[in-house]
Amino acid sequence: MCLGIPGKIIEISDASRKLATVDISGVKREVNIACIVGDEPLENLIGTWSLIHVGFAMSRIDEKEAALTLDVLRQLGEAQEEIEAMRASAAMLEETS
Repeated sequence: MCLGIPGKIIEISDASRKLATVDISGVKREVNIACIVGDEPLENLIGTWSLIHVGFAMSRIDEKEAALTLDVLRQLGEAQEEIEAMRASAAMLEETS
């Protein structure tokens, strides 16, 4: 099963590689935004929401849709499992840095 979790783009971390930092329920991750860029400047994406799947921003969504999706995922328990896996991954990365 493929699971996309809403994340808010908070900064462009590497414009040349189309990478951005997203906040997913308090967990910050770097993701590839190439699929959602379009013709506009990358900075215009800051503050927007996107569905994130395996390190890629797959599609843009609005804040209301993001909130509804997160609520449903929390109810199903799937979001918590994904968030915990991201936290564990982030902790491992911090330990190796």
